[in-house]
Parts: sequence; C-alpha cells; structure tokens
Amino acid sequence: MKATATFYHAGCPVCISAEETVARALDPSKYNVQIVHLGESPDQIGNAEQAGVKSVPALVMNGEPFHINFGAALADLKS
Repeated sequence: MKATATFYHAGCPVCISAEETVARALDPSKYNVQIVHLGESPDQIGNAEQAGVKSVPALVMNGEPFHINFGAALADLKS
C-alpha cells in the first residue's frame, strides 16, 4: 500500500522550485503525492494547519510536516 505525501505551496518561485526538486523526486510506486496550491485552493489552508504546516513550501509525510526553505508563512495566506 502506498503512503500519501502532501506537498503544500503557494505558487511562489521558492515553492515551485521545491515542488520540482522534492515532491517530484518521490518514488510514485511508494508514494501517492498530492500537490496542493494554497493560493488556488485556500479552502485547504485548514488541512495544512491541522497537519502542522507553519510555512510553505512544506511536505507532509507519515503525519510529519517537513518545511522546505521559506516561501510564505501560512498565516500570510489567510489574509
């Protein structure tokens, strides 16, 4: 059974670079990768918060958030 990995981002250059480098590098035979653009899907911000995401880009795997570089604080996306 594949694990789910969710990559949250806001579409900024830092986020796009992280998506191309990190999220796309995960083995698709092992991970079902979901990419969530919070700028286009602001209704998903609550899910990101519940997963422990504080800033984007972030990758959530096995229930653990991994913050990659810094593109934007999650709080900034709410306004």
